[in-house]
Amino acid sequence: MLRMLVDTCVWLDLAKTPAQSKNLDILLTLRSEELIDFIVPQIILDEFARNRDRVIAEYAKSVTTTLSKAREIVVQQGARKRSKALWRLFDQADNPIHTPRAIAEKAADQIETLLQAGDIIEVTDAMKLRASNRALQKQAPFHREKNSFADALLVEVYADYIKVHDKPRHRFAFVTHNIRDFSEPAGNHKLPHPDLAALFTKRKSRYCINVGDALGNMHLKGPLAWLYQSNDQAIRSVSDILQVVDELEKKIWYDRHMVSRQKIERGVEKLVPKLPDVPWPKRKNLIQQDIWDGALKSAAKVERRFGKENLGPWSKFDWGMMNGKLSALRWVLGEDWDMLDT
Repeated sequence: MLRMLVDTCVWLDLAKTPAQSKNLDILLTLRSEELIDFIVPQIILDEFARNRDRVIAEYAKSVTTTLSKAREIVVQQGARKRSKALWRLFDQADNPIHTPRAIAEKAADQIETLLQAGDIIEVTDAMKLRASNRALQKQAPFHREKNSFADALLVEVYADYIKVHDKPRHRFAFVTHNIRDFSEPAGNHKLPHPDLAALFTKRKSRYCINVGDALGNMHLKGPLAWLYQSNDQAIRSVSDILQVVDELEKKIWYDRHMVSRQKIERGVEKLVPKLPDVPWPKRKNLIQQDIWDGALKSAAKVERRFGKENLGPWSKFDWGMMNGKLSALRWVLGEDWDMLDT
């Protein structure tokens, strides 16, 4: 049997991507045939319940917004005869417009069925203590200078569970989409962070970034060993895009800051108490001291957030990729092309 601890983020992604409904049907079948089971920390049940309504609303809103934009395109670009035909389709879609919500609600119900049928684990004081020790030592998932206590509890629940339930022919998997907190930070995201590597082996206990990999890597026997792979890709939310934009801005700014440090060390740029009141070309190599002091504090914050080892120096290719990503994401959010101010 394969026993999986599936992170809340994975369940939420399944709930807001109803194209994955076949995957949920397969998981329900595998669970009923006792080929798989789920390790369910109580905190995952609680997190899913808190986010359920939000995910359902986001999916329903995204479908409604897509239909609205499609109507605008038809009005602006469609020929008269073609427009009438398309409008009829839109009218038909409007009548059961609750359908997207109903589909998302069904997916959420299926997920809750799987969670409730799993092995529900209460977090113990011993688990909390070990998670606290991780925080003190800044071990993953605390390596990113943010509150990752809930994530750390998942690690401790999984570690305890595989010790207690290690039996012949039993396999275990820790499944998460949260590669920033759990995966190798500067390499293959399919590998666990070095701080967590001791929990995983090539066969008995695997680290996976999707449920399909967990089932496939464990060589699960049976007619439904692979999850259905949808060709539909989930659309990133604005909050997801903004998070990546913020990270790129900070890393690009930091690289430019380090260039300024080198110029100051070489004497190319100079620190002055106050910039003279002259046109910019005559003061382009001068930096006001209090502004530089503020930049040093900002750089320290960036180092604490990402770790110096993840802040370059970048190759020309990496530098171009980072700036290209930032430009593209800003364009998606309404900025002009090539907007690269940091």
